[in-house]
Amino acid sequence: MWQDVREELHPQGLEVVTVALDVGGLDDAQRWIEAAEPQHPALIDQSHRLDELFGVVNVPSGIWIDEAGMLVRPPSPAWPGRSMWREQMKGFELPDDTPPNIVHALEVSKGIKADPDRYIAALRDWVARGADSPHVLEPDEVIARSRPRAPEHSTAAAHFELGQHLWRAGDRDAAVDQFKEAHRLHPDNWTYKRQAWQFVSPVLQDAREVYGTSWADEVERAGPENYYELDL
Repeated sequence: MWQDVREELHPQGLEVVTVALDVGGLDDAQRWIEAAEPQHPALIDQSHRLDELFGVVNVPSGIWIDEAGMLVRPPSPAWPGRSMWREQMKGFELPDDTPPNIVHALEVSKGIKADPDRYIAALRDWVARGADSPHVLEPDEVIARSRPRAPEHSTAAAHFELGQHLWRAGDRDAAVDQFKEAHRLHPDNWTYKRQAWQFVSPVLQDAREVYGTSWADEVERAGPENYYELDL
């Protein structure tokens, strides 16, 4: 998907760099990257450094950096002009014996707001017009829109990093305790939640048995319309 965007806009000077936030790293994300055979740099961020450095709290997120290395748009919901999930679900009817948790997750997902067309149009405008694009922000506005790092968020990052270490070391129970604390301290960070739930339930992220909640439960609690902060 992003490869299509890269093929279109690379001749005009855009380079796409995709980053998978995945503690599993080589065991999980790499096989998908290799299957896609991207022509652009495709990285794996096993330690979720993008969360810490740029304030990424959900995926997919896009960060715009100009040719001078300046951040001109902080993280915002980003799609390559299409939403594969929505396309796959069009006209799809669930079997009558579909488990209730799957039905619940799909119903909740219908309320999530996304605007792939608007995002790709803004990206094309930036590539064509550079600093003259209305979507390019002044430094003061970039700073204003960037997420502040409250003390509890820094502490959450430390717990999340410790949880990663414990998980890789095989101490899964201790890792879960650290992930739970990261979730408590930074409840709006969906990447922390989804990464932890991914270990328990890769597809649905239904982690009730371990974390007492699921992706669908948390999205419903926050309001599906608030899942992405659309800012274009």
